[in-house]
Amino acid sequence: MGQSLVQLYVHLVFATKHRQPLLKNSDCRQRMHSYLAGVCKNQLSPAIIVGGVEDHVHLLCRLGKTIDIAKLIRELKRDSSEWAKRELSIGNFYWQTGYGAFSISPSHLQALTSYITNQEQHHQKESFQDEFRRLCKKYGVEIDERFVWE
Repeated sequence: MGQSLVQLYVHLVFATKHRQPLLKNSDCRQRMHSYLAGVCKNQLSPAIIVGGVEDHVHLLCRLGKTIDIAKLIRELKRDSSEWAKRELSIGNFYWQTGYGAFSISPSHLQALTSYITNQEQHHQKESFQDEFRRLCKKYGVEIDERFVWE
């Protein structure tokens, strides 16, 4: 085949270090989400939606054909941490080391987009830890509670 064709959608979830509420200010949070979408675009992995609450983000993107998940996450976290310190004046801004990355069928994009859009309402009823446990169970990923919460 002379052409490489790729359509891989991934749902990425990662939290601030120790889940500190560093993105409590809604303006800062929206700016961070926009910045993360820009990093995705620069990595040729366009974001469908970025959302979240004060201590974690959900990012749905189409993974580019020349990048792997680990590199995309590394670029997202590194660039946005530096940006948050410089532009948002959050000197102690860091992301946790780990992350969740889950493959998404194109037929589930609309439902996941709605889910990410409604994160603030969702987290009035469910903690981040319970949400992440549920996502891992849904996708058949086993977690070790001793290490996952850092």
